[in-house]
Amino acid sequence: MTEPARSVFVVIVNFRTGRLTVECLASLAAEVSCLGSGRVIVVDNCSEDDSVTLISSAIRKNGWESWAELLPLPRNGGFAYGNNAAIARARQLDPGLGAVVLLNPDAVARPGVLVGLLRQLASQPRAGIAGAAIEGLGGELVVSAHAMPSPLGELEASAKLGFLTRVLSRHVVSPPASGGSRECDWVSGACMAIRREVLDAIGPLDEGFFLYFEEVDFCRRARRAGWSCWLAADARVMHVEGAATGIKQARQRLPAYWFASRRRFFVKAYGIGGLVLADLLWALGRASLVLRRLLGLGGRADEAHEPSRMASDLLLGDVRAALGGELVRIARGR
Repeated sequence: MTEPARSVFVVIVNFRTGRLTVECLASLAAEVSCLGSGRVIVVDNCSEDDSVTLISSAIRKNGWESWAELLPLPRNGGFAYGNNAAIARARQLDPGLGAVVLLNPDAVARPGVLVGLLRQLASQPRAGIAGAAIEGLGGELVVSAHAMPSPLGELEASAKLGFLTRVLSRHVVSPPASGGSRECDWVSGACMAIRREVLDAIGPLDEGFFLYFEEVDFCRRARRAGWSCWLAADARVMHVEGAATGIKQARQRLPAYWFASRRRFFVKAYGIGGLVLADLLWALGRASLVLRRLLGLGGRADEAHEPSRMASDLLLGDVRAALGGELVRIARGR
C-alpha cells in the first residue's frame, strides 16, 4: 500500500496559544520523516501577545527550521481563514502536494499519527478525509467519528431522553467512541488529513465560519463531491476540546460565533426552512427536558456542565439573524 502523497503539509493555527503550539510542534518532531518534501506550517492569527516570539524562538532553538515555519497573518480571521492561508502557502511550496493535515495547537501527536492517517487515505481511492482517534487527558478515547447534524439530531441532543435517543440513533451526532476504523459523516478538525484532490474538487474551507462547524461543513461538501470520510483508529492525538478556547468550562456561556456557525451550517446544509425546523425541534426537546426536571423525573445528569443562557442565545440569535437578512445572505452563498 502506498502513501497518497509525495509531500504532506501539517497546518497549525495559533491564536494566543504559543506555549501549547510549541508543545504540539515538539510532539511532531519524531513524525517529520512522513512529510516527504512537505513541512509543518504554523500560522499566527494576529495574536498580539508573545506567541510569535515563543514559536519562532522554539523553532530556531530546537533546530526545527528544516521542517517547520511560522507564518504571521495580519488579522484574526478565524480557524478557516488561518488554515486556508497555510494551505495556500503549502500549495505555493509544492503545487502537487498530496495531503494536508489540520492539527489543533492544543493537540499532542501520538507516535505514528501521520503514518496512520496516510494509511487510511491510501486504503481506498475515494477516501478523501481521515481523522485521528482522539484521546482525553487520561488516555481514554473520546468521540472522534460523527454523524451529520440534522434537525432530528437537534431534538435528540436537547431532549436528553434515553428512549428518544434509541429511536433517533441514526441522528445522534456524536455516538459513543469505538475502537475501530470506520467511515463516518465527519471527523474533528483537531486532527484531520485531507487529500489534495479534495481541495481541488471543492475548494478551501468556508471562511464564513469563524470557529466551529467549519470542518463539519467541509466534510459535508466533500461527501457531496463523492469523497468518503474515515476515522483512522491507529492514528491518535491527545486533545482536550476547549483547552485553547475555554468553551467547555462548566456553565460557560457559548460565544456568539458558536451560534453564528451553527446557523450558517444549517442554512447551507438544509436551507432556511431546515434551520427553522432545527430550532423548533431543539426548543421542543429542551422544553421536555425542563418539564422533566420540574416534575422530578430526571434529566439532571449533565445540568452542571450545560452552557448558560443557551435557549435565549440560540433562539433569539436566529430570530435576530432572520430579521437582519443574515439567513438570506447565507442561502445566497455569501
